[in-house]
Amino acid sequence: MTTPLSGGCLCGAIRYTVSVPIKELRACHCTHCQKASGAAGSVNAVIPSAAFKITQGTPKRYDATADSGRTLYRYFCGDCGSPIYSQRATAPETVVLRAGTLDDSSGMKITANIWTRSARPWAYIDPASTQSPGQPDAGTATK
Repeated sequence: MTTPLSGGCLCGAIRYTVSVPIKELRACHCTHCQKASGAAGSVNAVIPSAAFKITQGTPKRYDATADSGRTLYRYFCGDCGSPIYSQRATAPETVVLRAGTLDDSSGMKITANIWTRSARPWAYIDPASTQSPGQPDAGTATK
């Protein structure tokens, strides 16, 4: 995939670029991602904050206590409501970008599923992917 990548919200008020290749995607099935998306969860690319740049508009921020117990900042378009990215309060060096906001995500594949213990019964989880019942950095991943 060629960089820089670009993306934005549904109405076009928020636009961004990503200056590193995205090599893998992670599906999150936590209850917060389910509520924020209105679907089975979110599909995300974890990238360095230094590689992510808002080029148009200013997203709104919602602060929440995630299922992990950490404070999570969720950024979204204040006009159309599209979720764009999130950051942990304790990890500002990382952006968790919502992959559905990318203009082109061809060639990308979900390689990991996290918070599988709270997945909806109708959510598809590829058995070949890495799976974590909770937060993967808690040492709970299986394949």
